[in-house]
Amino acid sequence: MFWTVTQSLLNGLATTFEIFIFTLLFSLPLGLALAFGLMSKFRPLRYLIQVLVWVIRGTPLMLQLIIIFYGPGLWLSHNIWSGNETGRITATVVAFAINYACYFSVIFRGGIEGIPVGQREAGQVLGMTRSQIFFRITLLQMVKRVVPPMSNEIITLVKDTSLARIIAAYELTFAGYSFMKSAGLTWPLFYTGVFYLIFVGILTLLFNYIERKLGYFR
Repeated sequence: MFWTVTQSLLNGLATTFEIFIFTLLFSLPLGLALAFGLMSKFRPLRYLIQVLVWVIRGTPLMLQLIIIFYGPGLWLSHNIWSGNETGRITATVVAFAINYACYFSVIFRGGIEGIPVGQREAGQVLGMTRSQIFFRITLLQMVKRVVPPMSNEIITLVKDTSLARIIAAYELTFAGYSFMKSAGLTWPLFYTGVFYLIFVGILTLLFNYIERKLGYFR
């Protein structure tokens, strides 16, 4: 029985990892784009993004996931997501990417605005272009500043992947809970927690390593 549970949880872990990776791949660049929008001098764009960030950060991720998955079928009379596992995972990634991009945008904006203006002005004096100033001066220092808050959000993302079971995506928590429903076993749920602890532990070590590597920025 133990091996059966382990195999089932490993399958669920694979889905959890897939959601985690694809969410980061889409939310990080989107969050950076939204951060530029939040700092834009074009007021309509800045206000629009501020409202978007306010709405996304102010409503539960579970509610956003339900709306994104079930909304098109209710409003358009045609569900854009297929009813299979791939469609459910895709909807989950879309909801998570939008949600975390809004959180990341605020972190990125704080990191960029925290760089002294004098450093950018010095780059202009040296004849550097805006893109050179951003990638060679601003970006490197911003990364150092945002790693601690970003690590907290990314670790939270690992645990938030469990919300995918709301739309019946077969992720790690769903796999553990299925044994309680079918066989009345509770220990698989505690066993599920071990997988999350290992996942989070690896990420914690990784971010500690990154912070040490970036320690030369003072």
